Amino acid sequence: MEEVKAIRADVEQYQIKEIFKDVFKYAPSKICGMLGNALIVPVYTSILSPEEYGLYSLSIALLSFLCILFSDWVGLSGLRFFRQNQLTHNIPKYLTTLVIMLASNLFIMFCIAFLFREQFYSFFNIQAKYFISILLLIIPVAIRALLFQLLRAQLKSIAFTFSTILNQILTIGLSVLFVKLYHLGALALLLGMAISITLTDILLIFQSDILKHFKLQKIEWNSVFPIVKYGIPIAATSLSAWIINQSNKFIMNSISGFSDVGIVGVAYGLTLPLLMTIFSTITVAAVPRIINLYEENYDVSPIVSKFVGYYILIALPLVLTMSIYSLDYVHIFSSNPNFYIAYKIIPYFAFGTFFLALTDYTTLQYHLANKTQIDFVLKLLSGILGIILNIVLIPKYSLIGVGIATFSANLFYLVLSLIIIIPGLQIKYPKEILNPILLSLIPYGLCVFFVLDKLVLLPALKMILLLIIFHASYWSITRLTQKS
Repeated sequence: MEEVKAIRADVEQYQIKEIFKDVFKYAPSKICGMLGNALIVPVYTSILSPEEYGLYSLSIALLSFLCILFSDWVGLSGLRFFRQNQLTHNIPKYLTTLVIMLASNLFIMFCIAFLFREQFYSFFNIQAKYFISILLLIIPVAIRALLFQLLRAQLKSIAFTFSTILNQILTIGLSVLFVKLYHLGALALLLGMAISITLTDILLIFQSDILKHFKLQKIEWNSVFPIVKYGIPIAATSLSAWIINQSNKFIMNSISGFSDVGIVGVAYGLTLPLLMTIFSTITVAAVPRIINLYEENYDVSPIVSKFVGYYILIALPLVLTMSIYSLDYVHIFSSNPNFYIAYKIIPYFAFGTFFLALTDYTTLQYHLANKTQIDFVLKLLSGILGIILNIVLIPKYSLIGVGIATFSANLFYLVLSLIIIIPGLQIKYPKEILNPILLSLIPYGLCVFFVLDKLVLLPALKMILLLIIFHASYWSITRLTQKS
């Protein structure tokens, strides 16, 4: 028995080291993704009016809505069951199933969109030309989503990183070029995305070797059911997340118009996509290996618990600093005074993102146990709460109402995922990481209230100095506790 425990401990340490190696391989793509997301707001707000930026934000929100329903869950299912089919030498049939399911979903989407186009225009308050552009854009976006997940399943972190960076650079470059050349406003950004993602898809086809393994053959319906059973709740869960974090733009538009949507879009752009890009660096590397270990009957809860601690170590000081200097933070990333008021909801969105990213770890248990329907119910309840709060609070508190609703819904989702536990997959308190984090908040807070305000420094330098103080305190406390 002791020998088995020792072997499992060695496997755990080995996998943690391998995950961190993968983290460093994925890191360039995440860093570039973060820089790209950080550039999008200042660049786009400098060339678009609040109304145009609001229209762009609504278009992206609608695009993500359609992707959730018809494409993203197929790619995530491809990641979840890849190893299982690889072990049974069933990859060609598996890829056939995934491709046919994705193509069928997109066909159904176009049929529904054509039949109910007028309802889409009125419900989402969007013009026909934008709606058609979004429908066409979803084709390369859906292909990219599937191929990216296949790269993750194959542990091709370098290829994933290169393609992500290239896609980011092409998207921003082409979008700005089309705005300057053709003066199409938000439509030019969608055109730039379509071309850049299509070029990335071509590269991904060769990187994933999908043509080498894919053989169009008769689909096996017994392999469809597990994918659908796993994927549909994921789609429903993602839809609930969309309701929490994106539906506020449509509600705000119906109450206040495109200008306030643009303000919400700036606050959103400076928090969720930017922070999630950083925070997902660990999960994008860890989840495929954790799935593989779970399929091989290893206890993965100790590994997941440790990575919860690592996530909080990275995320908490960043979100705190961003919230404390929210006004300066918005000034850094936007030169347009029309958008400065977005600072009021930055703290709500930042901590909402912190809670949402933490649920990637607390809800992993449902994915491993193939009980994604639990995740769906929890996220649905949170989404309903978010809608109710948006409807009640926006008319009364405007932008602050949006912030409170988003913060509350994401926190509620996290609390529910901590309460509903799958036996054997519960997260244990990683005291060796979290206790030093809590102690490190003391010197951090002292510097905020008694030191930094007296120093004449640029806001960006103050923010960087705060992060350095926190992490220096953490590592000092960690060393002292290890010696004792």
